[in-house]
Amino acid sequence: MAEVEILLTEDSTGWSPYIALEDVYRLDDIRDALKRGDLQAATRMSKVYTLTPVAM
Repeated sequence: MAEVEILLTEDSTGWSPYIALEDVYRLDDIRDALKRGDLQAATRMSKVYTLTPVAM
């Protein structure tokens, strides 16, 4: 799981809030790095966490 900081832009149109194109590309790059298992690349662009299931 990755924590990614993005900027939401709001305006007076009905399409807000929206994300800047650069942030969308960065999200795609992080997702691709995580799919490849490249944690070094993902951690350069975001905070990466490991999720552990809890037995019930």
